[in-house]
Amino acid sequence: MGVLIDGVWNDGTLPEETGAAGEFKRKDSSFRDHITADGSSGFKAEPGRYHLYVAHGCPWAHRTLIYRALKKLDGAITVAYSVPGLREQGWTFEDDPRYPDCIPDTVNGFHYLHEAYTASNANYTGKVTVPTLWDNKTKRIVNNESSEIIRMLNAAFNEIGGEHTDFYPKPLRAEIDRINETIYHNVNNGVYRCGFAKTQAAYETAYDGLFATLDELEARLGRQRYLVGRQITEADWRLFPTLVRFDVAYFSLFKCNRQRIADYPNLNNYMRELYQVPGVAKTVTPRYYVINYYSIARVNPTGIIPKGTPVDLAQPHDRGRLAA
Repeated sequence: MGVLIDGVWNDGTLPEETGAAGEFKRKDSSFRDHITADGSSGFKAEPGRYHLYVAHGCPWAHRTLIYRALKKLDGAITVAYSVPGLREQGWTFEDDPRYPDCIPDTVNGFHYLHEAYTASNANYTGKVTVPTLWDNKTKRIVNNESSEIIRMLNAAFNEIGGEHTDFYPKPLRAEIDRINETIYHNVNNGVYRCGFAKTQAAYETAYDGLFATLDELEARLGRQRYLVGRQITEADWRLFPTLVRFDVAYFSLFKCNRQRIADYPNLNNYMRELYQVPGVAKTVTPRYYVINYYSIARVNPTGIIPKGTPVDLAQPHDRGRLAA
């Protein structure tokens, strides 16, 4: 997809993302400042101050869109949506009549996301990723790590959006963190470790870890309604974006083909319940997932995009049988 080297766009990937055994190793995000309610971090939560760069296809960006919707921050944080498909210069923002819900960058007028990175650091070297959270006041990127952005949206903006639901409550944090770590390694990033593996051994290790964890989650969700007890938490919203992409992209393209989410009764119904939480459905665009993933040349060199989108998330779920 390309990277920046000393502020110059280059095709290719970072060599450090492939380990000695051919395994995919995701590089850590680079911008790690934080927004706080009182501004003690140097970045105060204020309406209209922050701008998100996202892509509908990206599961990491999807997390932030879910939180923006749930915390009622649509009017407080603006968003630019990249058009689907991987382009020569990475995430691209433009008016395209084929994708009317992909809003270009009306704040900075950037055509490519890498422009935001060089505007923040003229000599930046590294990946250019979504989500990217921009500060209109200082004219620079605040943060491009999705797990940290959703925590900011969860807590720092309560008085702005007026929605005080806490998806990371203190009594549950240890368990949320524990399950997040397992799901991140084996599921969220596990599908990429399957799809981007460069050796059979690396692929099979990732594949086995992925399905062992999905089996565990299926059993867990047979005993309780959500991942951490009787309420929806951050752990659920971190898993959900991977689930809704699984059957339309990861199962086939990333060789995660032991079984679909549709073949797991508890996970499938759980996924539908989360989709039907008010505000969430508008953040889900399965057709864009097909377009985006099948545009990755290293796993689909022909560039042919499948016509089908085999998922229906609006069907009734059965999760009411478990206590909430």
